[in-house]
Amino acid sequence: MSSSSSIKLSALFRSAVKSANKVAASAKDASLRNVLSSIDSSSASSSSPSTSSTITDTLRRLSDGPAARHSRPDKSSPKPAGSKPVANAAEPLEALLGKQLSNEMSNEISHVLRSDSSIGSPDSEDCNLKSLEEVLSKPLFADMSQAKALLHKEALRERKQRWIFKNTLVRRYDRLVKMCAQVLGTEATLQVFGKLGHETGVKEYNALMAICIEKARGSDDEEVALEEIHKAFTLFESMREQGFRIEEDTYGPFLIYLIDVEMVEEFHFFSRLIKDDNPSSVSRLGYYEMLLYVRTNQEEKIRELINHVACHDGEDKYDLAGNYLLALCESDREELLHFLQVIDIQNISSLDCLTSIFTSLGKLKLDVLAEQFLLLLKDHHDRAEHVTKFIFDYVAYMPNLAVEDVISKFRSLHEKLKVKPSSTSYGSLINYCCASLEVKTALDIVEEMCEAGFSLSIEVVNAILRASDESHDFNLVHQIYSMMHRHNLIPNTDIFRSMINLSVRMRDFDSAYNMLEDAQRMNLAPTSSMYNAIMVGYYREKDPHRALMVLKQMEKANVRPDCQTYSYLICNCNTEEDINKYYKEFKRSGLPVTKHICMALISAYAACRQFEKAKKVLEEEGVLVKGSNEIKSVLVSALASNGQICDALEMYEEFKQDGCNLEPKAVISLIEHLQSDGQLSRLLKLLEELTDRDFWLDGCYRVLLYSVRFNHLSAAVDLLKQLKDRISNDEMAMEAVFDEVFFSIAEETTLLQMGFDLLQVIKNDLGLAPSRKVLDVLLSACVSTKDMDKSILIWKEYQAADLPYNILSFLRMYQALLASGDLKSARIVLSKMPKDDPHVRLIIQESQMVYAKMASEKKTEKNRKTKGRKLKKSKAKK
Repeated sequence: MSSSSSIKLSALFRSAVKSANKVAASAKDASLRNVLSSIDSSSASSSSPSTSSTITDTLRRLSDGPAARHSRPDKSSPKPAGSKPVANAAEPLEALLGKQLSNEMSNEISHVLRSDSSIGSPDSEDCNLKSLEEVLSKPLFADMSQAKALLHKEALRERKQRWIFKNTLVRRYDRLVKMCAQVLGTEATLQVFGKLGHETGVKEYNALMAICIEKARGSDDEEVALEEIHKAFTLFESMREQGFRIEEDTYGPFLIYLIDVEMVEEFHFFSRLIKDDNPSSVSRLGYYEMLLYVRTNQEEKIRELINHVACHDGEDKYDLAGNYLLALCESDREELLHFLQVIDIQNISSLDCLTSIFTSLGKLKLDVLAEQFLLLLKDHHDRAEHVTKFIFDYVAYMPNLAVEDVISKFRSLHEKLKVKPSSTSYGSLINYCCASLEVKTALDIVEEMCEAGFSLSIEVVNAILRASDESHDFNLVHQIYSMMHRHNLIPNTDIFRSMINLSVRMRDFDSAYNMLEDAQRMNLAPTSSMYNAIMVGYYREKDPHRALMVLKQMEKANVRPDCQTYSYLICNCNTEEDINKYYKEFKRSGLPVTKHICMALISAYAACRQFEKAKKVLEEEGVLVKGSNEIKSVLVSALASNGQICDALEMYEEFKQDGCNLEPKAVISLIEHLQSDGQLSRLLKLLEELTDRDFWLDGCYRVLLYSVRFNHLSAAVDLLKQLKDRISNDEMAMEAVFDEVFFSIAEETTLLQMGFDLLQVIKNDLGLAPSRKVLDVLLSACVSTKDMDKSILIWKEYQAADLPYNILSFLRMYQALLASGDLKSARIVLSKMPKDDPHVRLIIQESQMVYAKMASEKKTEKNRKTKGRKLKKSKAKK
C-alpha cells in the first residue's frame, strides 16, 4: 500500500477516535416500520430481490410481538375481511424489551436459520421448537433416584442435544449477521438489531469486522480498502465505548491485515489503543509486533525485541518470549537461534510455543541444539511427559527424510534420551505414516504400540482405513480386520462401512457380505451406507442387476434407503422411465431433496439426452438445496461431456455473471471437451479461471496438448514457461509433462517440426536437458517421416544431454537411416550396435526386409517414371 494511502488511513483512524460512536449518536427514534421499509428500499438496488426480501421479512418477523407473530396470516392465504392490522410499528423500543421477547426472538432465529435439510411444515417446526424448549428447561443432571441407568442415559442425550443446538445456533446466527451486513451494510445492521431489541455483543461485532476486512482484502481499489478498514476501526471504537473487553478474537484479524499490507504506523497506533483498553494483552501483542518486523524485514527492530526480553525481569518475561518465539518460528529466521541461546527454554510455559520451537529445529536439522533442549525438558517436572511429543515434532519436520528414516530417528532419540514413547506420540507417528500413504508401515507401528501396552483406538483404525483407500491398498483390509480381532477392538458401524467399501473396491463382494453379517452378530444394526458401498461397487463393475439385488436385500433387512441410495439408483438409470420411477419412490419416502439427488437427476437426464429436463432440475429443485454451486457445476460438466459444449459454455458464462463460483471440475470438463480448432483463446481464458494448483496443472496440461495438436508454438512455449514457474522444484513432474507432450507429437507425423522447435525451447529458453524418452520419441517420428537430416540432429542431442546410446536408440537410428535411403550411414550404425540379444537380431532382420522392400519399391517407381519421361521425349521427336 502506498504512503499516501497510509496517510489517508491514519487520518481516518484519528477522525474515528474523535467522533467515536457517531453512528449510535445520530440514530433517531424513528418507528420500526419506517426503519425496515427504508432498509428494504435501499437494499433493493444493491442485492438480489430474493435475498433482500428474505432478510427484510426475517427482521420484520423478529420485530413483531408474540401476539402479532402468531396471528400473522400466511402470505398465500387471503386476509379475512375486517381483520385488524398488526401491532403499531411506532411503539417505543422499550416496549419490545423483556424476557418474553428474548425467548420469542431466540425461537424465531433458530427457526429462520434452520438448516436446509430440515425444512418442513410450520406445524412440525413449532413442535420441534417446543420440544427444544422442553429439553433446554431440564436440569443438567436428572434425578437419579429411580431407574438410575435409564435416566443417566437420557441426561447424556439431553446434554448432547443442548450442545449441538448451542453450536449450530451460533453458526446460523453468524450467518444471519453476515447476510445482513452484505445486503444492508455494517452500520445499518447495527441499527436494525438495536431496533429489534437485540443487544449487539462481541460476536456480532467480530462478524461485522471480519466482513469489512474480507472486503478490504478482496478489493483492488485502494479507496475501497481504506473505506472498509475505516468501518472496521469504527466498529472497534464502538466496542470500546460500550465497555466491551477487546480480546484477540477481535483485534487479531485486524492486526494481521495491517501486517500483510505493511502499515507500520497504523499497527502501532492500533496496538496502543488495545494496550490501554486491555493491559493483559501486552504479551500476546508481542507476537503480532514480531510478525510485523519479520514481514517488513526490520532486522534491527527484531534484535531490539530479543535484547529487551533478555534483559527484562518482569513476571511476563517468558510469556512475551514465548510469543516472540512463535512469530520467529513461523518465519524460520536466523534470529531464532540467537534468541534460543539467550532464553531459558525450561521457563517457557506455552506448549504451542515449545512445539513450534522443535518443528523449527527440525526444519533446520539442528540435532545438537534439539537434543540439548530435550534433555533440559526431560529434567523439568512439568515438561517431562511432553518430551516424547516434542521428539515427534522435531523428526516429523526434518526435510528430505523418508518415512523409514523419520521412524528410525524417532526411535533412536527415545533410546538416547531414555524415554518411552507415549500413546499420543505413537498416534502422531501412525497419522504421519498414513498422511504419507505408508499404510504397511503404519500397521507395524500399531503392533509396536500394542506390544508397549497401549490399546488400539477407533480413531487410529479410521486413519489407517482412509489411507488404505487413498493409496489403493485395498487388500490390506483383511490384515486390518485381523488386527482389530487380535487386540479386542470392537468395530463400530463407520469402521464396518469403510471395510466393506475397501472389500468392494478390490471386487471381493463375498468378504463385504461376510462383514455385513459380522456386524449383525455384534448387535450392530446394518446401515444404508453399508449397503450403498456394495451397490456402488456393482455399478462400478457394470452389473446393474446385482446392484438392484442390493436394494431388495435392504428391504428384507428393514433398512430404509437414504438419499445416497436413491442418487446411485437415479444416476445409473439408462431410460427416462427408470429415472422417473426411482424419483417418485424417493419423493414418497419423505426424504429431503439434497444436492446429491439433484446432481444425480442432472447426470441421468443428460446421459439420456434429455438436456432440457436436466436444466429444469436446477430451476425446480436446485434453488432450495444447499450447495447450488456444485449442482450448477455438475450441469455444466454433464452438458459438456454429452456433446452439448455450446450449451455448457453458455450456462457457464450465465452462472459467472450471476456471481457463482463454479467448481474447478466444471472448468476442466469444458477444457477437456472444447477441442475443435480455433478455440485457443477461449481455452486460455478458462485456464485463468483455475486458482487451485492441482486443477491448474491439470488444465494447463490439457491446453498444452491442444496447442501442440493444432501447431500453436507460441502458446505452447508460454504454457511450458508457466509450468516451469509452478513446478520448478519438481523435476520428475516436469519430465513427465514433457514426455506426454512429445508422445502426442509421435502420433502425428506432421508435427515433427513442432517437436523439434519445442526441443530447442526446452534447451535454450527453459534451460532444461531433454529426457531420453523425449529424444526416443522424436527419433521414432523421424523413422515415420523418413527425415534423415532431423534424425542426425537428434542423434547428436543424445551426446549433448550426456545420454549414452542404448540398444533402442541404435535400433531407431538404424531404421531412420534405412527409411531415408542412407544405406552407408546405416551400415556404420549397425557395426556399432550390440547384437548379442536374439531379439535385437530379429528386429534388424525385419527392418532390413521392410526397408529394403520399401527401397526396392521406391527404386522401381523411380525407374518407371524415368522410362515414362524417355518415352514422352521419343514421341515428341517423332
